Amino acid sequence: MEKILIVDDSAVQAIQLKAILEDEYDVAIAQTAEEGLRRASSEDFSLILLDVVMPGMDGFTLLKKLQEEIITQSLPVILITSLSDVENEQRGLVLGAVDYISKPFSPLIVKARVNTHIKLYRYRRQVEQQSMTDQLTGVSNRRGYDLYSIMKWNEAIRLKVPFSICMFDIDRFKVYNDTYGHPAGDKVIASVAQTATAYLQRSTDFLARYGGEEFIALSLGDHSAQIFQYMKKIRQAIEDLHIPHDPSVAQWVTVSIGGVTIIPEKDSAYDFYLKVADTMLYDAKKNGRNRVVWTDEHMKQLWEKE
Repeated sequence: MEKILIVDDSAVQAIQLKAILEDEYDVAIAQTAEEGLRRASSEDFSLILLDVVMPGMDGFTLLKKLQEEIITQSLPVILITSLSDVENEQRGLVLGAVDYISKPFSPLIVKARVNTHIKLYRYRRQVEQQSMTDQLTGVSNRRGYDLYSIMKWNEAIRLKVPFSICMFDIDRFKVYNDTYGHPAGDKVIASVAQTATAYLQRSTDFLARYGGEEFIALSLGDHSAQIFQYMKKIRQAIEDLHIPHDPSVAQWVTVSIGGVTIIPEKDSAYDFYLKVADTMLYDAKKNGRNRVVWTDEHMKQLWEKE
């Protein structure tokens, strides 16, 4: 069931809107703009009904803030207002609202406009999902990773839980391609993605193809010792596929894995820790490949096969 957020300081009006829509949608209510912004940023809504006139932060200001946030800028917003003049309507549309409903509102009009924009949102979300999927492997592509990483990083800051960034790379892949050809190389990339995906099934896990033969995984909630062990299992599972490599360099296709676990704070920089994970991957490859090298919450290295 699609979720709708009503942001309205009038409890009476919010309850009326909820009564109109709750047979078809999961409806939540926020009675201040600040609460509305917080919930929109942390929960999965498909539409926001926003009252324009509210004390403190008004609807126009909240709409502007929603449009500035990557996580919420694609959320459709319908403004609920008694300000029916053209100037205010134009202002709302310029700021990014998809529609207006004037007070006093008709239940039929509310339902019709909400249904229309929910359908449009579903369609747009489907198209966006396709555009964020790597066609070879079926996992997320770089575009999907860029969006997800920001969203989950902010969630980890809000919840104060561990966040892990993991990068892994197929060992000596250029040699494999040169030996067996690019179609065979594509099958290896797809097999590695499929094997990693089989382990990264939790709602707190995420996997994307970062580029070429390199992947990136994100995980929320596990401490370094747990995720380190988990990544060792993934590395071993890929080796256990027993995909023959060029005998001059290796018996089987393997991966090297590097990562970092942190408990991020508001002033933490995601890009810094991404570089740490990349450095751990470099260390894994430099020290023999087919191994996991990790940095824990205290910036101490954990080594497989020291």
